Order: sequence, then C-alpha cells, then structure tokens
Amino acid sequence: MALAIDALRHGWPIRVGPQVGEGEILLPAETGFALGTAAPRMLISSARAVTLKLANQREAAVPEAPVLIRAAEPFTLETARAIADPALDLDYPMKGPFAALPLLEGFGDGAAARVAMELARLAGILPAFLVAPDIEAGAAQALAVADLDAWKDTARLGIASRARLPVEVCENSEIVAFRSADDMREHVALVIGTPSKARVPLVRLHSECLTGDILGSLKCDCGPQLQAALSAMAVEADEGGWGVLLYMRQEGRGIGLINKLRAYRLQDQGLDTVDANNRLGLPTEARDFPVAARMLDLLKVGAIRLMTNNPSKVEALKGVGVDVVERVAHKLPANPHNARYLDTKRDRTGHIL
Repeated sequence: MALAIDALRHGWPIRVGPQVGEGEILLPAETGFALGTAAPRMLISSARAVTLKLANQREAAVPEAPVLIRAAEPFTLETARAIADPALDLDYPMKGPFAALPLLEGFGDGAAARVAMELARLAGILPAFLVAPDIEAGAAQALAVADLDAWKDTARLGIASRARLPVEVCENSEIVAFRSADDMREHVALVIGTPSKARVPLVRLHSECLTGDILGSLKCDCGPQLQAALSAMAVEADEGGWGVLLYMRQEGRGIGLINKLRAYRLQDQGLDTVDANNRLGLPTEARDFPVAARMLDLLKVGAIRLMTNNPSKVEALKGVGVDVVERVAHKLPANPHNARYLDTKRDRTGHIL
C-alpha cells in the first residue's frame, strides 16, 4: 500500500486486482508523465461523469464512486488531465463525446476500481486514471484489493515516542506521537494536565489545517478552534481535570492539502465547501475515526467529553467504540470570509451552530 501511494504521487502506474499481479494497469492522470502514452479507457469519479453528462445526479449520490469511460480516440495524458480537473473546464470547454462503460469490462465487481479511487485520495491527487495505457506492464506497482483493508487496520498503529512539552496555555503537558508501519502520516496527541481516572477528560479531535492552524486563514474556523480547545483544556487542568487534543494528519477532512486548495478555487467560482469537494470527485467526509479511537485506546482514555459542534462526529466515534458521555459545544464567532463556510456546516453537514 505504501509503495502504491508513493507510486501515484510520483506518477508511476499501479495494478489493482483480486490478487497481486491481476487487474488493469492504471496510470494517474494528474501525475503521470510517460510521453506519448495513450489509453482506450479512463476511470473517473461519478461526480465528473455528471459534469460530462455521463450520469445523472441520482447516480452520483456517491461522488467518489468510479465510472469507466471511453472516447472515439484514445485518451492522452493531456486530455485526461483536462477531464480530471474541474478547474480546467473553462480552458477546455469542448470535451467528448464519451460513453460510460460497465465496470465489468476489466474491473469485475468494481472493488479494484473503488480501491484505486481511494488510493488517489490517500495520495492527495485527482481521482482519475488512464486504464490499460500503452506502457510496460512490469513497471506497475501491484497490489491486491484486500491490501487496503490490511493497511487500514488500526492494530498497526502504535506509540512511537512521547515527551514532556510545556505549551503556552499549560506547562504541565505531554506530547505523544503515533506511527503505523507503512503509513507516512504521524498523528500526535497533546495531553494537558495530569491524567486521572476520577475525571472524564475534555477531548478535541482536530484535523490538520495548514492554512488555518499555521497561516491564520480566515476561510475556515480551524485555527481559532484549535486555540480555543487548548485554552479550555488548560482551564480544566487548573481545576484538577485534564484534556487530550488529538491532532490528526488528515488535511481537508481527508482529501489532502492540494485538493483542498483546488476546492478553494471552486468555492471562489461560487460552489460551497460540500459541492466543491464533490465536484473534484472527492467525499464530503473522509476523516479516519477508527485511528482516533485507537489513539485514545493507546493513551488508556476511556470515557470522553468531546468538544465538537458536529453530532455526526459523536456518532462516528461511538460507532468505533469510543464512550462519548457528553458533547461540549465549540462554537466560535464567524468572520466575513468564513460565514458561508459555517452556514454550509450548519445547513448541509448538520453542525449545531
């Protein structure tokens, strides 16, 4: 899995099938670089298929679902990129005609195609592939469909290191780093105060947001939420309690930094955050809650008081075995740049704001 994700980032082909060495060769449309390469078919998302008039909105209820297409002429990398990236629609308005094909043509029950689309998301690239390109088959990184489930197994995640880390809001704090065998993402937890079985900790799951946490972006509320959570946990520590911040390496709710910035461009064209993600062929929610549950388990944290405005996050954590005894509201004031973002959270993803 790690080799396959790395291959996609570098523009190398992969081969996904029921067993290693079986299935179609897939070349990522965004990063592929083999000069003169062409392929008779492409794998794209159902959301892009809707834009290309190959599916209807009902069929695209799962925007990241795979759709197999063909055209009168083979797809080149240049044409494939224009098809894959909605930001290029105005530059390349004339596309097609295309025809949608049954996934049975090369993908059987579709499992290999779905794995390929998820691999693209994990690699942070656009979910689009040339299928069976005219390249050397031996160059492809091969994996089996079942490898994805094995890679997701949270039992592989463990504590890599921990150390005392005085922070601005509370000098009595510890940082704990977590790492899995073949996942390059390293999550961390900041434990504020002294853990005590007598007090249920205040817990915040915070997904990494470079633009908000570090650069002070006003397009979201991530930075202020992070700081407010740390301050609230420091108050807990002063009063004999404690808190745990889980800082999860899943930028953009799991779609990656580059794709998040692509979504920003689409928002500038009038789409809200949900539609922007979906137009890219990416899910609205792709965060890894089982990993959060594993981190809490490794920290020996039982019941938690969860800081969130999102009831779905509460249910997601309960669904993976976390005992959430209380939802603690975490609402912050809007600004002119993130007001629509917060309205979308409230109206489309069920946040209590």
